[in-house]
Amino acid sequence: MRHYLFIITLLLAYGVAAQEPAIKTEKDTTATKKEEKKNPFNTGFYPIGFFDVDLRYLIKYNNYESLRLGIGGITNDSLFENYKIGGYVAYGFKDRTIKYSLGGSARIDKENKTWLNLYYVDDIREIGTFQYLTDARVYSVFEPRLVNVTQFFKHRTWQANVQSEFDPKILSELRISHSNVEQIEDYTFINEGKTYDGYELAEITASVRISPKKEFITTNDGFVEYFDGTPKISAQVTQGLKGIAGSDFNYTKFGLKLDYYIKRTDLSATSILLEGDYAIGDAPITHLFHAYPNSPTKNTILQRFSVAGRKSFETMYFGEFFSSKLATMQIKHSLRRFYFSERFKPELVIITRHAIGNMENPQKHAGLNFKTLDQFYSESGIELNKLLFGFGLSFAYRYGYYHLPEFEDNISFKFTFYAKF
Repeated sequence: MRHYLFIITLLLAYGVAAQEPAIKTEKDTTATKKEEKKNPFNTGFYPIGFFDVDLRYLIKYNNYESLRLGIGGITNDSLFENYKIGGYVAYGFKDRTIKYSLGGSARIDKENKTWLNLYYVDDIREIGTFQYLTDARVYSVFEPRLVNVTQFFKHRTWQANVQSEFDPKILSELRISHSNVEQIEDYTFINEGKTYDGYELAEITASVRISPKKEFITTNDGFVEYFDGTPKISAQVTQGLKGIAGSDFNYTKFGLKLDYYIKRTDLSATSILLEGDYAIGDAPITHLFHAYPNSPTKNTILQRFSVAGRKSFETMYFGEFFSSKLATMQIKHSLRRFYFSERFKPELVIITRHAIGNMENPQKHAGLNFKTLDQFYSESGIELNKLLFGFGLSFAYRYGYYHLPEFEDNISFKFTFYAKF
């Protein structure tokens, strides 16, 4: 029965279409941010004189900090044309700790939009996230999944990076960083007979994002990019360097992501996201991979009712799986929006997600109880979006090898939020 469900879901997926309105990403880089911003919710910045306030830092929530309030931003051309000063400061009301970042940028090549940046960051970060540097340059005012995240580590990081656009369709970034890591969770890394509760990491990372057939629409806020069916490709490699400024480990991490989106003339759409991550060497679990789980570790469906993410596994519990090798596939398909009135046009989306992975030397990671994804993890479901003020509902069901004995533990029921400003 499970196999039939999977096949039917895929057939429906290809026959109908995807959830999100045509992928639009406001370009939010040091190099490309425009001065004129009549709608700050589209660009993420609210200009006040020579300073652009970054709306992402104003208010957040997670299970470790609870409510997190902050302020941040960057200077604009009204102060200096070729130099920028930026940063943020934030306070978590549960952990009662201030986090901050401070640094600056200098333009070294105007034609290729090349900037040199130097920043210091004292903050927390989720365990097991693999962050593409070039993805960070795409703005999102609301990150739904962050509300549910439970596992973090502390880090104090110096980082220097060069951002460049050799072509409007290619974003690139090279970063050198040094971090001091402290654990929040009860985690110990065992390597070469030594145990590490905290450690230092020196890394060099190269990242590129290619949109082969990207086009531009000119708006009052500058450039908006959209995609016409050709995959958006992101690739990244990180090298950990032992012995550099006291760094403890050598390791290499690779990431490759293909984001394929097709919007049809009948207003249906298909979105396919494929991603592969691979690590070799002595990387601690804080710097390995998870499949972006988004299910709180609570007993009942209603206790787990929260906000659904955009590209997360809704039935996978936080801390349930970690991997040194990971491959994921996500397919979203939306029907043409139902028309009841100008103000009520809900959207039905069919979704299927799958993951497989492995963990080399799991005995090196002590304190955290987790499983590996040696078999296929599968979930499928639907979303009914934009029912009221951007809010909707999400339902997903976990099946296959990792199906849980208790029926309700395999079910995710959440709300969705898609704002359009």
